[in-house]
Amino acid sequence: MLHKGKLLAALASKRDQFMLYGGTYSDQLGAYRHVLETLYRRYRSSAHLEQHLPPDGQDLPPAGARPTIEFDRWLVQATQEDYHGPVFRFAERFANHEQARQWAECIEGITTLAVDGSQLQPWRDASIPVALVQIGLFVNPHQRGRPYVKDVRLEVLTPDEILEEAPSESADPSGYPYSELQVSLRRFQLEVETLCSQMEQLARQRRPDEPAHSPVVFFDGSLVVSFALTMPSPYRERYIAGAVSLLQASERFRVPLIGYVDTSYARDIITMLLRLDAMQPQPLLRETKRIHDALLWQGRLRWGDRTPAMICARGDVLDHYGPYRERIAFCYLQAVSQRPPARLEFPRWIVDEGLLDPVIDVVRAEIIAGGQGYPYAIETADAVAVITLQDRNEFYAHFQQFIESQGLSFTFSSKALSKSRRR
Repeated sequence: MLHKGKLLAALASKRDQFMLYGGTYSDQLGAYRHVLETLYRRYRSSAHLEQHLPPDGQDLPPAGARPTIEFDRWLVQATQEDYHGPVFRFAERFANHEQARQWAECIEGITTLAVDGSQLQPWRDASIPVALVQIGLFVNPHQRGRPYVKDVRLEVLTPDEILEEAPSESADPSGYPYSELQVSLRRFQLEVETLCSQMEQLARQRRPDEPAHSPVVFFDGSLVVSFALTMPSPYRERYIAGAVSLLQASERFRVPLIGYVDTSYARDIITMLLRLDAMQPQPLLRETKRIHDALLWQGRLRWGDRTPAMICARGDVLDHYGPYRERIAFCYLQAVSQRPPARLEFPRWIVDEGLLDPVIDVVRAEIIAGGQGYPYAIETADAVAVITLQDRNEFYAHFQQFIESQGLSFTFSSKALSKSRRR
């Protein structure tokens, strides 16, 4: 039970530290915003901006982000608004949700697809280690007479399939030898495999009258798997291989792919601004980990507004992406009025072929359909995939029946049974 009186006293004792943090944070954010909003004065083109960034090389600091042709498009209109930061305004304005839904009918005839996954980690209190991975799939043709598809792909992982593979996973030789990393990796791989196979299938089924930006495929997460760098081998290499295979499939089958990151802490634009500012006679910025890209535009964008596409050039994990090292682009989209914008990541070919604007309209329409500031396709795939506590209990009941029907024994520890009775 939380003791309210003692909590308030503890907070009051740390008041000065919180005030100091808030003050320095505001100053730093203001400085970065100033540099962002004066880019149009300093750089006359994307090529000019590119000249002032560190050249691509292993021994040089990463540029963070590099401009695309959309930077030039933004420069043409940069002086026409009160806000001079890089942004493309969404032309439509809605008085109510009914108007928004009417506009979202622009998605009619465009297929959207999303997958999401859920998992049950091996239970240490069970006598036989077993794990479960479930992938939810949602395909919506957005066309009368063509039904949507909801389906799952389920895989049971045996003890041999969830054994630790990395020496660093368990420093204790008497510890549990079964790996949660294995289960999470298999979930990721199944999501990727499902998306890649669906992209191929949708490309083959593409109708002659279907728009060039259809279908649109959603991946719930980042296409830049920087988290993999913290993982031991071979997990690191397998996550990277999965991300690259998504990019390859999208490019090969010409199916637009959107990696949707609702709450992003990426700092690619922050890094780029720091690199550019360091070359000025009187630099304003200093290195900070408190600020991330999305905060630069918080409060500056209206619903549906987005930033120009940039190329992700952060280095680190992208150094292992081979020919796809600088083929991931990104932008920020205001999906919920009261929160920082969401980050969208996509293969660079979508920008190069002039498909980004209609693809972003599909994303906007999906967000309107979802009603909660999140694409409906991803929400639905998540609902299909989710494994509840009741599902967990049913899984173990079925697993116990199956094992015992094979003449084997399956038990739980006394501690687990005791907890179950008490709760």
